[in-house]
Amino acid sequence: MNDSRMIVGITGASGAVYGLRCLKALRTAGVETHLIVSRAGEMTLRLECGMGLRDLEAHCDHLHPVGNVGASIASGSFRTRGMIIAPCSIRTLSEIASGVTTSLMTRAADVVLKERRRLVLMVRESPLHVGHLRSMTTVAEMGAIIAPPVPAFYTQPGSIDDIVDHSVGRVLDLFDITVPMRRWQGLGPADRNR
Repeated sequence: MNDSRMIVGITGASGAVYGLRCLKALRTAGVETHLIVSRAGEMTLRLECGMGLRDLEAHCDHLHPVGNVGASIASGSFRTRGMIIAPCSIRTLSEIASGVTTSLMTRAADVVLKERRRLVLMVRESPLHVGHLRSMTTVAEMGAIIAPPVPAFYTQPGSIDDIVDHSVGRVLDLFDITVPMRRWQGLGPADRNR
């Protein structure tokens, strides 16, 4: 395994900031990043973060066009630590679950799974119907990890940035990449007696 490479995908689900923050944290950790942004992800990135693809180039090492299924990351021989899709749309989740890949995003995810590398999907949807849940079950059975960005209020976040950073930190923990974040320290004696 090449510990210094990670694939990051940004899809059209709300929460483009999660992908952006993953890139920044991975750069700080010294990890080489290979980025894919879906067409809907570009629209969401522009709407939510005021950024385009060119702006993202400053935060990643390699930006791969979503239609380039011949990219290095489309092959299992290109070794990586794994892939994070942040945020992950239901469409992307469903395509991964079906095994029918139509873009570099889902091809790279499929490769990560077939090579038994870690695939983490920050699924952003609510509420969920049974079809969504079945797709989640399918990808989990295939080896992926479903990690919705759920706020941890025990950290007493003071801003949206605090919430995003904690969610990203928890996802990077799944790859044994440690970034600064507030962690649960347990209840103190005064808290236990309340």
